[in-house]
Amino acid sequence: MSDAQVPQQGQLPETREPGQPETKPAPEGSRSQQVIRDIMGGNAMISVLAVILALIVGAILIAFTDKDVQAASGYFFSRPGDTFKAIWDAASGAYSALFQGSIYNFRRPGFAAGIKPLTETLTFATPLIAAGLGVAVAFRVGLFNIGGRGQMLVAAGASGYVSFAWPLPWGIHLIVAVVVGMLAGAIWGGIVGVLKAYTGAHEVIVTIMLNYIAFYLISFLLRTPGALQAPGSTNPKSPAALPTAVFPDLFGPQYNLHWGFVVAIAATVYVWYLINRSSLGFQFRAVGENPHAARVAGINVKKIYIFAMLISGALVGLAGVAQVLGTVTSGFSSGIDASIGFDAITVALLGRSKPLGVFIAGVLFGALKAGGYSMQAAQGVPIDIVLVVQSLIVLFIAAPPLVRAIFRLPIPGTKARPSRLNGPKAVVTK
Repeated sequence: MSDAQVPQQGQLPETREPGQPETKPAPEGSRSQQVIRDIMGGNAMISVLAVILALIVGAILIAFTDKDVQAASGYFFSRPGDTFKAIWDAASGAYSALFQGSIYNFRRPGFAAGIKPLTETLTFATPLIAAGLGVAVAFRVGLFNIGGRGQMLVAAGASGYVSFAWPLPWGIHLIVAVVVGMLAGAIWGGIVGVLKAYTGAHEVIVTIMLNYIAFYLISFLLRTPGALQAPGSTNPKSPAALPTAVFPDLFGPQYNLHWGFVVAIAATVYVWYLINRSSLGFQFRAVGENPHAARVAGINVKKIYIFAMLISGALVGLAGVAQVLGTVTSGFSSGIDASIGFDAITVALLGRSKPLGVFIAGVLFGALKAGGYSMQAAQGVPIDIVLVVQSLIVLFIAAPPLVRAIFRLPIPGTKARPSRLNGPKAVVTK
């Protein structure tokens, strides 16, 4: 035995059958490959693929409800090409109308007219982003805030009253209306935090009950002269906001987009700083991960619950303010929330409760809302298809193993499995 083959002290001698080639273990996968695997199986990819799956299922539903597809399927076995062509025309036509109604309309003359659908998307997205951020803040603390409707209605009532009943100078009037509306939303959300902290009441039950209270309270005030009802009117509607309390147009009167969208961007930046850079945000995340461990570490969990719901209610209230002072300037009714409070839950889930993700998800849902009307008008596709797509997005996001199984995505943090035929990877040397 040569010196190179003599085992060192403390090392077992090599046991190898005669004639068997010497094997050495292959080097581990590079760091970049592991990063790619983590990205491919991460939450962001799951969210993107959930949207794609929902759009695919939506296309199937559009095809099944299309009259041309139904007619062509009657003679499918004699001319199958007609059926497939009708399916393609139905799905592509619907999504083309969705794109032109939400991003850019190529049929309109000039860039300024063609880009108007994008501004409509951002207008619809403004309250969705604000409310989604509020729900996301509560999620990060482990609270399920489904009281967006009530918080929006209370904020809309408070800011709406200031907008028509308090004549103030330009600039100051708008700021006061926004602040009062956000304070009203914060108080309505803070009630939930206090009850959760000191009585142990479940936030889901409390927020549902407060939704009803807020709805009937605002409905009563809209029917009460001298409160929110317009003078001389019998309809449950408020007076028009004064011009000094309305969000100015962002790109001119030809577009509906207003400065409320800039406020939503500022709110996104604030929430990012709050969650990722502030000590309060660290406590939010600690309580959200494990409230018992956070309590042992010295964090006042009760105080965190209250602060989280105050901030959550204020952000959701900002959505109601944007509706009253930006989208509806001729007076509002009890339907001002327009299901945004519940859509915000989907936005927060799709955005994984992260500020940037919530912002992107809000723009996506704004596009679905803006393009859904165009899709219905141009192709006759029911607007309910958009609601089905939104529901499917939530379904697929709630089932990451299903999405991973369909697209064969890796699980983050795991390494690639060796081949079953060849066994563990090895480098064969003679």
